[in-house]
Amino acid sequence: ILHKRIGVIFQNFVQFQFTVGENIGAGDVDRMNDEILWNEAAEKGLSKTFIEQMKDGFHTQLGKWFKGGQELSGGQWQKIALSRAFMRSNADILVLDEPTSAMDAEAEMNIFNHFRNLTQNKMVVLISHRFSTVRMADKIIVMSDGKIIESGSHKDLIHLNGRYAHLFELQAAGYK
Repeated sequence: ILHKRIGVIFQNFVQFQFTVGENIGAGDVDRMNDEILWNEAAEKGLSKTFIEQMKDGFHTQLGKWFKGGQELSGGQWQKIALSRAFMRSNADILVLDEPTSAMDAEAEMNIFNHFRNLTQNKMVVLISHRFSTVRMADKIIVMSDGKIIESGSHKDLIHLNGRYAHLFELQAAGYK
């Protein structure tokens, strides 16, 4: 029953040609049609605001496969996928693989600050290549060729002056 304790969003998340609610509900197929959970998950995934502006709200058909289907922006689809990860309200482990890759820097920072508040008593595995994202993690694990080569806090890894520090400086140089 471990899988019921895990909420996941993959970098290449699926854009289901379902209604908004069913898209979110797919995060917990046992409760896929639970409209109360859709609302809670949408709130946590920061999609509720734009969902409420849609003509049929959670019952809006998404995608172009069906007549009247509405297409979303990349960032909106990503927020739907984030909301899907929060459908498992009892999940105490979240795996987030590049969860903000389709969002701008401001939206990304807002989401991560929001996540930090939501996940205080949960384990979050965040997979990212963006150092602005990972530097706020309690523990960073640097992998190469499937092996752990460094681990520690951002401060520890900068002080170590290894692979993480090198890559961090390369990304930071682009902002100077």
